[in-house]
Amino acid sequence: MTPGEQRPAGMSAVGARRLEYSIIGLGLVALALIFQPFSLALFGVGCGLVVLAGLANNLLPLCEVGRPFGSVVRVALIVLAIFVVVALLAIGSAWLYGLYLAANR
Repeated sequence: MTPGEQRPAGMSAVGARRLEYSIIGLGLVALALIFQPFSLALFGVGCGLVVLAGLANNLLPLCEVGRPFGSVVRVALIVLAIFVVVALLAIGSAWLYGLYLAANR
């Protein structure tokens, strides 16, 4: 590349394909860990990876040529923030329900 040329904006075809295959591969590894019959610890890791892979699947439509990688990271952070908020609401609801049951004994 000469000094006068600009780099093309966004991901290249190779980078977009690599990101897409990485997300799909993460899901396949997670499923393999869940269904392996050898170790309970690997099963636990697989369960966590299934949740991560499920969230990462939201990024598959963004794996296209020319899209800036920063926008993919921004969407990933938004998905992660929504997941954390929903998880905290679910945990908080369960805790409040436990208080309600304890008060009605």
